[in-house]
Amino acid sequence: MNIYKDYIKEIEERKDQGLHPKPIDGAELLSEIIAQIKDTGNADRADSLKFFIYNTLPGTTSAAGVKAKFLKEIILGESVVEEISQTFAFELLSHMKGGKSIEVLLDLALGNDAAIAQQAAEVLKTQVFLYEADTTRLKEAYNSGNEIAKEILESYAQAEFFTKLPEVADEIKVITYIAGEGDISTDLLSPGNQAHSRSDRELHGKCMITPAAQEEIKALQAQHPDASVMLIAEKGTMGVGSSRMSGVNNVALWTGKQASPYVPFVNIAPIVGGTNGISPIFLTTVDVTGGIGVDLKNWVKKVDENGNPIRNENGDIVLEEAYSVATGTLLTINTKEKKLYNGDQELIDLTKSFTPQKMEFIKAGGSYAIVFGKKLQTFAAQTLGIEAPVVFAPSKEISHEGQGLTAVEKIFNRNAVGTTPGKVLHAGSDVRVQVNIVGSQDTTGLMTSQELESMAATVISPVVDGAYQSGCHTASVWDKKAQANIPKLMKFMNDFGLITARDPKGEYHSMTDVIHKVLNDITVDEWAIIIGGDSHTRMSKGVAFGADSGTVALALATGEASMPIPESVKVTFKGEMKPHMDFRDVVHATQAQMLKQFGGENVFQGRIIEVHIGTLPADQAFTFTDWTAEMKAKASINISEDNTLIESLEIAKGRIQIMIDKGMDNHNKVLQGLIDKANKRIEEIRSGEKPALTPDANAKYYAEVVVDLDVIVEPMIADPDVNNDDVSKRYTHDTIRDLSYYGGEKKVDLGFVGSCMVHKGDLKIVSQMLKNLEKKNGKVEFSAPLVVAAPTYNIIDELKAEGDWELLEKYSGFEFNDNAPKGEARTTYENVMYLERPGCNLCMGNQEKAAKGDTVLATSTRLFQGRVVEDSERKKGESLLASTPVVVLSAIIGRIPNIEEYKAAVEGIDLTTFVPSIKELTSTSAH
Repeated sequence: MNIYKDYIKEIEERKDQGLHPKPIDGAELLSEIIAQIKDTGNADRADSLKFFIYNTLPGTTSAAGVKAKFLKEIILGESVVEEISQTFAFELLSHMKGGKSIEVLLDLALGNDAAIAQQAAEVLKTQVFLYEADTTRLKEAYNSGNEIAKEILESYAQAEFFTKLPEVADEIKVITYIAGEGDISTDLLSPGNQAHSRSDRELHGKCMITPAAQEEIKALQAQHPDASVMLIAEKGTMGVGSSRMSGVNNVALWTGKQASPYVPFVNIAPIVGGTNGISPIFLTTVDVTGGIGVDLKNWVKKVDENGNPIRNENGDIVLEEAYSVATGTLLTINTKEKKLYNGDQELIDLTKSFTPQKMEFIKAGGSYAIVFGKKLQTFAAQTLGIEAPVVFAPSKEISHEGQGLTAVEKIFNRNAVGTTPGKVLHAGSDVRVQVNIVGSQDTTGLMTSQELESMAATVISPVVDGAYQSGCHTASVWDKKAQANIPKLMKFMNDFGLITARDPKGEYHSMTDVIHKVLNDITVDEWAIIIGGDSHTRMSKGVAFGADSGTVALALATGEASMPIPESVKVTFKGEMKPHMDFRDVVHATQAQMLKQFGGENVFQGRIIEVHIGTLPADQAFTFTDWTAEMKAKASINISEDNTLIESLEIAKGRIQIMIDKGMDNHNKVLQGLIDKANKRIEEIRSGEKPALTPDANAKYYAEVVVDLDVIVEPMIADPDVNNDDVSKRYTHDTIRDLSYYGGEKKVDLGFVGSCMVHKGDLKIVSQMLKNLEKKNGKVEFSAPLVVAAPTYNIIDELKAEGDWELLEKYSGFEFNDNAPKGEARTTYENVMYLERPGCNLCMGNQEKAAKGDTVLATSTRLFQGRVVEDSERKKGESLLASTPVVVLSAIIGRIPNIEEYKAAVEGIDLTTFVPSIKELTSTSAH
C-alpha cells in the first residue's frame, strides 16, 4: 500500500502550501484506491471514494482507463458500491471526455442488456471526442442492423450533442478588475520562472499577477456573486508575448467556472478585456476555453477642431477616456444585442466578440467540442446516407471577383478543408486548414500532453508532415524540476509520434536546439502551414502561427487548425544598407519607420506581415520574421527569390540529415519524408514547374510599408523605457532609439548574445570582434559579463569546422559541458564570457536571469519586465535589445558605445547585410 501512503504524504505537504490534493493521473495509485473502496471496512475508504469521484483526471490518462473499467463493473453489477449507483456511474462516465470511457460506453450500448444499452446510448449522444476506432465500431454495428447504433448515429447527425446544450445567457454581468496599465504580457499571468509548475494547475495558479491581486479578485467575487470578474489591460493589449495557455488557465482558475464538478482545477469561460484589444494568440486560447475577449476601446485619441490627433511635448498622441472601466465597475454584456452596457448606457459594440462561431464556442464550453462535433456530425450523416442538417454557423466565405491573392491567401486556399469547391477565398473568410508542421515546446509541452489526454488522442494525425518536441527552454539548467518533468514529456511525445529533442531510450545525444530554428529547418515547403507552441513560431518559409497548448494539441490530433484568413501588410525595401549596419538594425528600423508612417498606429497588429526580403536565406531572414511577434503581428511570410529559396532548402536538407544521422528519425521515417519533400520542391522550382511563392500583382493589402535603408545610419536599439511617466508606454517594443540617443554613457551590466534571433553569422561576428580587439590591444578584457548561447548544436559544429569556436573558447571564462550540465541556476556573474549550452538561456528567463536591477543589452526577443532581469530595490531592471556587434562592444567597454567607437569596432567585420531584390516579387493573378 506504499503508493497510497506516498500520495497521502504528498497531500500533507501540499496542505502546508495551501494546496488541495493533486489530481490523480496514474493507474497504479487509482487501482489501490479502488481496492480500498471495495474493502468496506477499510479506514481510508471514505477518502478513497472522494479521490475516485472528484480527483481523477479524465481522457486517456492511465487512471481514466482504470476508472472507466471500474464504473463498467458497477453498471453491470459485477461490483457493488453503495455510494455509486448505476445512474451515478453513467454520470461519471459522461464527464470523462473520451478515451476508455467511450470504449466502455460503446461496450455497454452495443451489449445484450437492453436497459443498460439504452442508458449508455443516452450518454454517448452527449459525447464528441470519438476517434476512428470508436466510429468504426458504431458504423459496423449499424451495418449489422443494431438499432441502438442507429439511434446514436441519428442523434449525431442532428448534432444533438450541441443543440441540447443550454443557450448562452442573454446578459452576462461583469465586474471589472484592472490587472495592469499598458500591455499585459502572459508573463504576468504565468511567469516564465514558474514554468515547471504549469501542469499542476492549482499550484501554478498561485503565481498569477501577485498574491495581493488574487485577494482583490476574491473580494470582488464575494461582493458581486452574480457577476464574473473581467480582467483588463488598461491602455494596452491583453495577453501579449509568449503563447502560454497557462496564462488563460490561470485567469480561468481565478475568474472562470469549473468545467466539471468531477474534474478539479480545470476551469473555463474567462472574460478578458483590453483597451487595445486582445493579443491574437491569447484570444485563440480564450476561444479554446469558451471565454470572451473584449476590445474595450475605452481610451481614444484626442483630436483638435480639424480632427487631427493632439500630441504632447514628447510627440506622443494624447489619449482621452471614452468611458471608465476602473476596478469595481459593474458592467453588462448583452450577447443578444452584442453590446456592452453600464446600466442603461451603451458603451461599445461587441460584434467581434460574439461572431456566430464564437457564440458556438461559448455554448459548447470551448472550441474543441465544436471541431470534434462537426467531424462527428459529418461522419454520422455519411454513414446514414443522409445530408447533415445545418446546425453550426456556416463558415464565412469572402471572395472578391477580379482581386488577386496575397501570399497568405494563396496558402490558405491551397490548404483549405471543407470550403466551397472552386471558390477563391480572401481575407476575412473563416477557414479550416490542413497543418503541415507542428512544434511543441518543453515548458508548455506538459500542458499539450494534458490537452491530448483530455481530448482522448493517442497518436499523431497522418495528415501532419512532421512534428517536433523541443528541449530548448530547459537547456540551461538540468535541475530537479527539469529532471522530473522533461523525460516524462519526451516519452509521451515520442510515443505519440513526434521527433523529440531528448531520446526517451537515451540512445542519441540530447539536442537542446531552439525550437524555432528546428521548425525553420524542417519546414521544406514555403506553402506550408506551421503551428507551434510558442509565440516565436515565425518561420521564414511558409506561414507559421504561434499557438497555445490546446491549439497545438488539436493540430497534432487532427492535422487541422481553424481561423479567419488574416489581412496582410506588405513590407518592401528601398535604398542601400550602410556597410557598418547589421540586418538586426533593419528589423528594428522597420518597426520605427512603420509607426512614423502611420502616425503611431501599429498597422502590423493582428495581421500578416508579408515581407519581401527576397535575397536573404532562411537563417538570416528568420531574424525579421521572428521579430514580427514583437511587432504584434499574427504571423509573417517571407517572399524569396527562386535561387534563395533553393539555397535555404538545401541547407534545411543538410540539417535534417544530421538529425537522421544522430538517430532521431522514428519508425514512420518522418525526417526522411521531409528530405524527400524538399527534393521534390527544389526540382519544381528549378524546372520552372512551380516557382517560389509570390503574391499576385493585384492583391489587396491593409497597408503597405516601404522601409528606407538609406536613412538607417546608426544601430537601432529597442528600449523598454522603464522610467516613462506614462506607465502604458513602458515595455512595449515600440520605443526604437538610435545609438546616439545614449551619448556613449549608458552603463551596461551584462551582455547577452543568443536566442532564436541570432544565426551562425552572429557567432562569427563575436569571434571576429574579439580577435580584432586582441590584435589591437594585445588582450581581451570584459567590463561586463558576456553570455553567449548558440541557438543550435549544428551552428557550433560549423563554427568548429571553420575555426571560430576555437577563438570563442580561447576568450571564454566558462564553457558548457554536456557530460556535466549545470544543476543550479547561475545567480552571479563575473566579467568574463560564458559559452552556454545551445538553447533559450537568458531570453526565456525561466531558469537563469541577470542579477536584479541590471541593465542588460541583448540580442534576444523580449524586453518585458522581469523576464531577462528583475527589478531590485535600488533600480529597475531593464533589458535593451540590439544587434550582436553593439552587444559585444558594450560588454567590452561596460557601456553603450558612441557611434565613432562602434564604427571603429566593426571595421572589417562581416556583418549580416541585405540587398533588396531588384525585381518585383509578384505573379500574374489567375483569379
